[in-house]
Amino acid sequence: MKPTPRARPGRGTVARAALAITLVALSGCAPDGPARDGRPTIAAGARPLAEAAQWVGGDRVVVHDLTPPGAEPHDLEVTTVQMDRVLDADLAVVVGGGFQSAVEDATRGRDGPTLVALDAPGVTGDDPHVWLDPLTFRAVVDAVAMRLARIDPAHAATYRRRAAAADGRLVALDARIRAGLAPCRRRTVLTSHDAFARFGRRYGLRVESIAGLDPEQEPDPRRLAALADLARRTGATTVFTEELVSPQVGAVLAREIGVRTAVLSPIESRPTAGPTDYVARMDRNLAALRRGLGCVSR
Repeated sequence: MKPTPRARPGRGTVARAALAITLVALSGCAPDGPARDGRPTIAAGARPLAEAAQWVGGDRVVVHDLTPPGAEPHDLEVTTVQMDRVLDADLAVVVGGGFQSAVEDATRGRDGPTLVALDAPGVTGDDPHVWLDPLTFRAVVDAVAMRLARIDPAHAATYRRRAAAADGRLVALDARIRAGLAPCRRRTVLTSHDAFARFGRRYGLRVESIAGLDPEQEPDPRRLAALADLARRTGATTVFTEELVSPQVGAVLAREIGVRTAVLSPIESRPTAGPTDYVARMDRNLAALRRGLGCVSR
């Protein structure tokens, strides 16, 4: 009995397969989900977490930053592609505390590990802006290294070494900020929204915000009046706005008390212009604060 001949693929099937192979080769990009070359994939909710993952993983990992450049991360809605990246990633890293509710909800369907920054060993308190305190951010970096070492034990030593280097940069950043703010004549910072509480506690500043943790929150007229009174009593010269939300509310307060505005970045997503590196952006914040608090001559 003759064997049944195998069906040959049609020309359309062959053409489509060839086209797919060609497109992958030309793109040079890793596909969504786990990398085909075996590198661990990481889905990070906010820009600072993506940077921490890249510091630790380097070229050994593929990092997907779920917050697009210039986007307001609190309001991020998870697309189908992003959902696939969250579900397929070897590690998901999120802020926690409802900072990005849609992203946090997406991680609940995962089979793999999820690192919640607010739950990392060494992180205390419930303010989600852990990266605005460089020494607290170290704990997040170290937690990423620990999780990656479990996922990819063959390269655990590399992850630990890279985390130690990142820790050193964060310690140096902390020292620059501490020295830069030490001579400031004023110690009260007026901001658009409540992102800098950790920063203020670390460096001995009183931070008062117009809005709460949600930067889109409508300001309370009584709050504006109280801040205007505080500004006059403390001799404030600056109201700090930010790049991702309208500066209008901050400008209203600044006009009320006759002072200027300046940008203080909460570093929540990748900017569309200017420095993109976390350390460079923190140094830019330090320079803005030094001008606004009377640490340097104008």
